[in-house]
Amino acid sequence: MSDDTVVVWDEALLAYDLGDHPLDPVRVELTVALARELGILRRPGVRMVRPTPADDALLTRVHDPRYLDAVRIAPREPLFAGFGLGTSDNPVFDGMHESSALVAGATVAAAEAVWRGAARRAVNVAGGLHHAMPARAAGFCVYNDPAVAIARLLDLGAERIAYVDVDVHHGDGVQQIFWDDPRVLTVSLHETPLALFPGTGFPDETGGPGAEGTAVNIALPPGAADADWQRAFHAVVPSVLRAFRPQLLFTQCGADAHRVDPLADLHLSVDGQRATYLALRALADELCDGRWVATGGGGYALVEVVPRAWAHLLAVATGAPLEPATPTPPAWRELAAARRPGLDVPLRMTDDVDPGYEPWQPTGEPSPVDRAIAATRKAVFPLLGLDPYDPRD
Repeated sequence: MSDDTVVVWDEALLAYDLGDHPLDPVRVELTVALARELGILRRPGVRMVRPTPADDALLTRVHDPRYLDAVRIAPREPLFAGFGLGTSDNPVFDGMHESSALVAGATVAAAEAVWRGAARRAVNVAGGLHHAMPARAAGFCVYNDPAVAIARLLDLGAERIAYVDVDVHHGDGVQQIFWDDPRVLTVSLHETPLALFPGTGFPDETGGPGAEGTAVNIALPPGAADADWQRAFHAVVPSVLRAFRPQLLFTQCGADAHRVDPLADLHLSVDGQRATYLALRALADELCDGRWVATGGGGYALVEVVPRAWAHLLAVATGAPLEPATPTPPAWRELAAARRPGLDVPLRMTDDVDPGYEPWQPTGEPSPVDRAIAATRKAVFPLLGLDPYDPRD
């Protein structure tokens, strides 16, 4: 296996543009620009790969052919689209099929590079459209590129793929698509569905018949901050991954759990997000010989958060993590100010937060976060042969 890291990128990925909409492709443009200015994309062993669109054979591994037809037709006949298209969340736009298929193709390219041994890690920051359903657009997502890529890996012979979703919203599309498939473990940390779209991701969602224990959901209360997130992550994710023994780790790294994100109510910092990426890399190293595929996802603080979070992700995936106090380069600040005048442009790659945490223990007076942890462990740990009350599991 090569020790290289593949970064899948083409400016054509910016064509996934829903118009006047929270999911603005400028966040991806500024991420790549920041990574370039910081020298991340010029590191030894980093290979930039241009994607090709996923064809119908790939897309229909996950999506209904009638839905593909609707996505193609919708820009010409928006009033008759159906399938969740033409809503405020999922407006119709020119070239919708082509740009969505390119995002899916980019994530497939990343996954194939790692599975075939051409790279140890691979990243597509433009991907992570995890809400799309087999026959319906949802949550800003047209085609579910993580699910398409995982389905491709299964076709190539993968027997155990772990999908970990750290977006603030539940990874509902990926969970539903693989609900009955014991070869895919889906793990999602998110704000409670009682408070946030899509209204799913409760702890008792644990997988379908024959796949019990392969859906894991940690639903965190509004206001949960770095220490809470890290406590929950480390109380659940390493244990379920070790029990499942994945051959490859696939992660959706939405940046919208940040405290200033306008669409959610968790209180993470960029420093906490960086700590999560380091933990994911360590788990891939421990369990999968380093095989790690990462995508972007949500994130609506377009200048203040997303570029810094995903530049940290790219740094972690390509080698040494960036020091948190690293200044943002002046050329990038100028670009960010020009692209989105009036928004605060960060001067450093840190929020000056220590993301340390106290490990979970099943004793004492539980906090709301500890109750969320306990609910998940009680629901899913016995299905994986783990003790929900033993902190060593």
